[in-house]
Amino acid sequence: MATTFKTLLNSDSTTTRTLLHEAIPITGTIVSGTYDESAAASSNIKNYSHGMFQSVYDYPYLSSSANQIFDLTVGYSNNSAHSNSANSQNAKKINIYNQMAQVLAGYDQDGNIREFDQDGNFAAGGTKLRECVFINFARLLTKDEIKKESFELKVMTGSTPATRTSAEVLTISDYGAINNYRVNSPAGEYGVLYTASAAVEGTGVGLIYYQAGIVVLTGSVYDGEFGANGAAYDTGSFDAVLTGSEISASADGFRNTLFNTQFNNTTELNSKIYFCRANHSDFNYSSNPTYLSSSKLVVKETSTDSPVSYVTTIGLYSADNELLAVAKLSEPIKKTPDTEVTFRVRLDY
Repeated sequence: MATTFKTLLNSDSTTTRTLLHEAIPITGTIVSGTYDESAAASSNIKNYSHGMFQSVYDYPYLSSSANQIFDLTVGYSNNSAHSNSANSQNAKKINIYNQMAQVLAGYDQDGNIREFDQDGNFAAGGTKLRECVFINFARLLTKDEIKKESFELKVMTGSTPATRTSAEVLTISDYGAINNYRVNSPAGEYGVLYTASAAVEGTGVGLIYYQAGIVVLTGSVYDGEFGANGAAYDTGSFDAVLTGSEISASADGFRNTLFNTQFNNTTELNSKIYFCRANHSDFNYSSNPTYLSSSKLVVKETSTDSPVSYVTTIGLYSADNELLAVAKLSEPIKKTPDTEVTFRVRLDY
């Protein structure tokens, strides 16, 4: 325990923020095709009795080593042309859309839930995304947020699953989002997803919410079959599946068109850095009992030698001298009256 203290001033500390990124690739074979979905015990796709969304894992979900990749669901606005009480799970699909919209898009000045806007400009009106696929990535993958302009989603569209070619792989990305993103969402920052190689106003096919880790994709991006790799799932276009089938069937259809997904996640590392300065007259003696022997300094050979100490540990104390943190040096540092040393102590949180 220290017996001599030195007060840290405001000029002796600073704060920093570091963003760490990790590449996250998700191949289509993981999402569909790696495991036999007909055998529940070995499936990495989990459907729930409530039927409102589907969870995708990297291993069979009953395995202790399984990690959730994302939740998948679909929904449409009450103002959509597809909204019809005769549709399968009509109320649930509307509720899902409203739930996502109120969390991600918020409310207008009249207290109504906003619909997803193609370009994020609610004031200007514009095209609304009323039939959507929602991909909610697991926090394990996105960490603090998805890095802007790193998201890429490749899906297969057109013709039937059995006859699709690589030319029908559509690439969707948040082009230009690093300098052009929106902040008018209660869930944080978000960007527009495009199918071109550049951001073209009015051509967005979805939205990506970076801090929430959610992708909202318009169903109109699919211009042909929307089924799995098997005739049993070839039930027609996205519109037909969306209105005539349960949510799980729509989720199955989307998964089986997924070719590849990748993005970089972000971990925000905040640090408090303390500069612990030992001036020439500071800490030249040790309070360690072994520092003295027969009332003499063991590190001095003659009485005229200068005092010397070896710094091995730095303690940070509260205002009432309560020890809060300890930093250990990799090797002892020699301290004498003719030297001054500054130790840089960093606390990460």
